[in-house]
Amino acid sequence: MTAAPSHWTLDPSVGHLNHGSFGAVPRTVQDAQRALREEMETNPDAWFRELPERVGRARAAVARFLRVPAEHTALVANASAGVSTVLGSLALPPDAEVLLTDHTYGAVAMGTARAAERAGARVRTLHIPLDATAEEIAAVVEGALSEVTALVVVDQITSPTARLFPVAEIARLAHAVGAKVLVDGAHAPGMLADPVGLSGAADFWVGNLHKWCCAPRGTAALVARGPDAQDLWPLTDSWGTPDPFPQRFDVQGTLDLTAWLAAPRSLEFVEETYGWDAARERISKLAEVAQGLLADALGADLTAVGGSEAPAMRLVPLPAGLATDHEAAHVLQRAIAAGTGCETAITSWDGRGFLRLSAHLYNTVSDYERLAERLPEVLRA
Repeated sequence: MTAAPSHWTLDPSVGHLNHGSFGAVPRTVQDAQRALREEMETNPDAWFRELPERVGRARAAVARFLRVPAEHTALVANASAGVSTVLGSLALPPDAEVLLTDHTYGAVAMGTARAAERAGARVRTLHIPLDATAEEIAAVVEGALSEVTALVVVDQITSPTARLFPVAEIARLAHAVGAKVLVDGAHAPGMLADPVGLSGAADFWVGNLHKWCCAPRGTAALVARGPDAQDLWPLTDSWGTPDPFPQRFDVQGTLDLTAWLAAPRSLEFVEETYGWDAARERISKLAEVAQGLLADALGADLTAVGGSEAPAMRLVPLPAGLATDHEAAHVLQRAIAAGTGCETAITSWDGRGFLRLSAHLYNTVSDYERLAERLPEVLRA
């Protein structure tokens, strides 16, 4: 299978190596969303009258892709919105404890802290070594669980460190002490064949469709499979409020939901053009090659990042002293874009800076060779 950059509208003069942050929408999906917007503006009354039913059909298509029943699946704006929805609906007991890890996405960590503060609960952040195995990760969480643990919020694939966490085992351990589990699967749809299934019996799972699935931005899924599903409400009440979950999420007032309606086209496009299994295999192999190229170029030791790596995102340690905090990482990211012509993700974790590489179907080995050739000089500067 060969890559076809022409299927996207990306600027060919730029190396697009940061798919994991914002994704990239294929040309055919952009066309589908554009046609939907034109239809909406042709007759707004008819559009909004029929919109809930059309959202329901799109939601069912997304649920089939995720291998879960449609009645367990709601559409939300993004994974962070899904997390906020769950946190806003759960009644955390006063003096309860919520567990996070130090690999948690920043916005999710901040939202969890605010929810705990409102409830009079407390957040405990667990340190997970970067090279921890799945068994070691589960053991750290198990050691922190207690009778006061009300909720565990855990990443399926971590954003700053590109780790694959054993969320099914964590859910099993948490349920044993009566705690609920919220899985942040922001990067999982498309990268993993059965992300919700791999989350085990987690109470809540959220995942973005604009990343590896290449759906329009503003499209994500919230899956709730337990008795607490009917306690979930959209962040804004609308005329769907009297409806049960998930139908109440299908009605969002006058929001432009064309991204949701076009999302199934992105799922179809990858399957028709590449095949999802072949696509996953290709981008995973490409990410591994990319990691090796950049590690060689920087003289980086990959030993410290060798545990539980995500299939299509890989870390390369940066030289000591670079990107030691979030702001420094952003500054360096902009400098690399200007100096190499490549868009990358620079992350900071535990006082250390990393290059986080992504791979997708429009990428080729030459993209990473270009970065490997130019990056050392930029870092020296």
